[in-house]
Amino acid sequence: MTLQRSDFRHLHALRVRWAEVDMQQIVFNAHYLMYFDTALADYWRALALPYVESMQHFGGDLYLRKATLDYQASARYDDVLDIGIRCTRIRSSSLLFHGVVLRGKELLVSGELVYVFADPATQTSRPVPAPLRAMLEGFEAGQVMLEVRTGDWATLGEPARSIRSEVFVEEQRIPAAMEWDEADAGAMHAVAYNRIGVPLATGRLVVQAPGVARIGRMAVRRPLRGGRAGRSVLEALIALAARRGDREIVLSAQLSAVPFYARAGFTQRGPGFDDAGIPHVEMRRSL
Repeated sequence: MTLQRSDFRHLHALRVRWAEVDMQQIVFNAHYLMYFDTALADYWRALALPYVESMQHFGGDLYLRKATLDYQASARYDDVLDIGIRCTRIRSSSLLFHGVVLRGKELLVSGELVYVFADPATQTSRPVPAPLRAMLEGFEAGQVMLEVRTGDWATLGEPARSIRSEVFVEEQRIPAAMEWDEADAGAMHAVAYNRIGVPLATGRLVVQAPGVARIGRMAVRRPLRGGRAGRSVLEALIALAARRGDREIVLSAQLSAVPFYARAGFTQRGPGFDDAGIPHVEMRRSL
């Protein structure tokens, strides 16, 4: 099967490292399998599936059965490559992925990866679960992989608390007493779910002043960062503020998240500051 760049909904960008180049000054052939594996991990993120937990949910795991690579040209140190991954066939217990390594418009390597869905204990094959099949087919057909629900704390408090506890209290070690406040009760909350109902990201919207909304407590579970979960929650909160007539949104962004908010139209306002031991800046956006 010959596939072009436009055939791939999912492309993962990477830069060739020095350690991946051999004595011929080109990428060592075996590293292309690593490139495909790296892109495939990102493919699951695009499906909004935390891989380990999702495979446990489905009652199995994926095992590589066959890998075939076709080399057309070589990548070199510091090349920026796009790795395309597409699920092209699902049989009873196996999945076929096609992959391409592109340098701009130039095809360097193409490949086929056959995975078998199997019992992790015995590694005997099992039928591909219907929900997993539907997600793969839906993604390749262009469907949205996330659902964002909005509501009050009584409606969404349980999943929001779970995500925020995992991200802020456990991962970032923010004291629990600082995380939970009375603003939750009066805020509007958003939670993003994947297509098997797992909550992945959350945020809240409070009134800071007449016509001014504040977005806060934005949290995305670690395996899904870099995907669409956080952006989907942010867009839902912005839409809530717009519908109630707010003219401005403000937020306190961790420094690592500034580019994320900047892509959504927020700009920095004022100097940086420390909050719970983490550097922050204030950002704003007009509506």
